[in-house]
Amino acid sequence: MTAAPTGTDTVGAGTGTGSAGILMRQARREPAARIHARSLPIVPVRARGMTVDGADGRRYLDCLSGAGTLVLGHSHPVVLEAIRAVLDAEAPLHVPDLATPIKDRFVETLFDTLPPEFARDARILFCGPAEAEGVVAAISLARSATGRQGVWMTAGACHSAGPAAGALGAVTRLPYPRAPRSAPDAGDENRPHAARRAEELLADAAERAALPAAIVLEAVRGDGEVVPAPESWLREMRCIADRHGIPLVADETQTGLARTGAFWAVEHSGILPDAVVISKAAGGSLPLAAVVYRGDADPWAPGAHAGAFRGNQLAMAAGTATIAHIRENRLDEHAARIGALLLEGLRHLRADHGMLGDVRGRGLMIGIEIVDPDTGPQPDGARSPAAPAPALASAVRAEALDRGLIVGLGGRHGTVIRLLPPLTITEEQAEAVLARLSDAVAAAGRRRTKPVDAQES
Repeated sequence: MTAAPTGTDTVGAGTGTGSAGILMRQARREPAARIHARSLPIVPVRARGMTVDGADGRRYLDCLSGAGTLVLGHSHPVVLEAIRAVLDAEAPLHVPDLATPIKDRFVETLFDTLPPEFARDARILFCGPAEAEGVVAAISLARSATGRQGVWMTAGACHSAGPAAGALGAVTRLPYPRAPRSAPDAGDENRPHAARRAEELLADAAERAALPAAIVLEAVRGDGEVVPAPESWLREMRCIADRHGIPLVADETQTGLARTGAFWAVEHSGILPDAVVISKAAGGSLPLAAVVYRGDADPWAPGAHAGAFRGNQLAMAAGTATIAHIRENRLDEHAARIGALLLEGLRHLRADHGMLGDVRGRGLMIGIEIVDPDTGPQPDGARSPAAPAPALASAVRAEALDRGLIVGLGGRHGTVIRLLPPLTITEEQAEAVLARLSDAVAAAGRRRTKPVDAQES
């Protein structure tokens, strides 16, 4: 009997061990709430660096990196070595909040990356490993410190919705400075309005004795939109928070560990937050979340913020190795340089394709808006707002996957192609990403302009 090709089912439909059967069983047994699996029908079986081998026998370039958790890419040698060392030493794999040599090394290594004036008296709380739990812990800290309950977050913040929303309580949305879709790359246009509106809201809250316990900001709005905040706006928000005596929390869940070209995204603006939320990449690809905060006052009583899964020793060891590797190899500078090359290439690509709207990002955190090419600039010089094109964006993502390129898709209308490649991406890989994405955009454009009967044939 001839062996079936890799990735195919050898029994009835959906009953084999290949990719088709696995995907069918997933669709049957998992809820519609799953996100990436619905639009990325692949079954990874082996991965190293930026490449992923699927059960279908195909090889992909991964520009999603585990939604940003794989900052060094898949199966990086320093991460695997750190994990093996813990296992070989028969060290405890998990402890609640006890001190261990592994934990001590992680904290010391992490604190060395923070601004000295922040790290000098900082404290760290390890919380549950989900990234949203770090935001919840930071808010709990602020509530204990201020005696206030309200939470103010910028609109579209990554963890202001979903499972974390219930724990956050009532959230007031602050405007986030964002250029209009029809004005590509004009990142600073709405800064004065956003800061002024925040000041007005806080002044009104002060009159009503209703100031919030904390303001939570992202230096790059990462939840789908990938919008970098203007540095001047971040500095203004720091001043506004100081004037009203409100702790400022930087959510570095997606942006931390050199993703934006600086080890922490707030470093671009020079501000010092009162607390920093870390997760995703901090565990070296394993689950870990924590909040680091200025420790001149510690408002928590023993047991005030407990949780069973706060002592993942494998994640701490992997995180230590990851941080050390980033610093030793200056991957923050590498991320800034390769990110600039990708942005430049994408903006050249935009000149040839009307469906590409705003191209933006910082370091290796990049977003490309897909818009209706029949809107925006017109031949007669008139300009109408570029309309979002979710179906076209989905088509671009599907065409990219057909060409062996995994990208994310998010944004308010599901129209932002997201690139989160690992910091280890090479120039050659960056060129391959641009080439495959260019082919995908062109193919999606051709399909859009074909008559319906031609597409069906």
